[in-house]
Amino acid sequence: MKTINLKNALFILAFILLCFGSNSHARTADKTLIVGDNVPSFTLTDQDGKTFNVRDYIGKKVLVIYFYPKDESMVCTKEACAFRDSFDAFTKAGAMVIGVNGGTVASHKEFQQHYKLPFTLLSDPGNKVYNLFGVQGKMFFSGRETFVIDLKGKIVYTHEAMLQGKEHADDALQFIIAANKK
Repeated sequence: MKTINLKNALFILAFILLCFGSNSHARTADKTLIVGDNVPSFTLTDQDGKTFNVRDYIGKKVLVIYFYPKDESMVCTKEACAFRDSFDAFTKAGAMVIGVNGGTVASHKEFQQHYKLPFTLLSDPGNKVYNLFGVQGKMFFSGRETFVIDLKGKIVYTHEAMLQGKEHADDALQFIIAANKK
């Protein structure tokens, strides 16, 4: 029987933390927001240090707000790049993409520049907005969930899949395109 030595165990733990990030602020939310709920009011700082107030965009664009655990981690990078690669289609469909996590403004700026992300990344220190949306953490990781908000400020679609980052962009875009055809 093969055993894992301490060095390998530490490497595996470090890899998991690097990929998903540690989140000491993860909590079990009282209520995850669902289809039909109003988007909560919030103001955060974007990757350029500018203030972003969600109320400034209600009624102007469909909002795709996606919560992700950590900049530069494996699944989060695939997710962000999927939103980037579909950005023109989201824009054509009248949608604005917004990524949110507890990372710093500087971390978001580096992530945006590294992968040429054309959308807004918001810094949510202390995961206050995560908690407003009721995004559930998994063990010690921040959650991964996407919300589509219509022009009236109502949640019309949600998607939660911790390890399938690309699906978030693909499925949200399919939903928006189908809704526009109605």
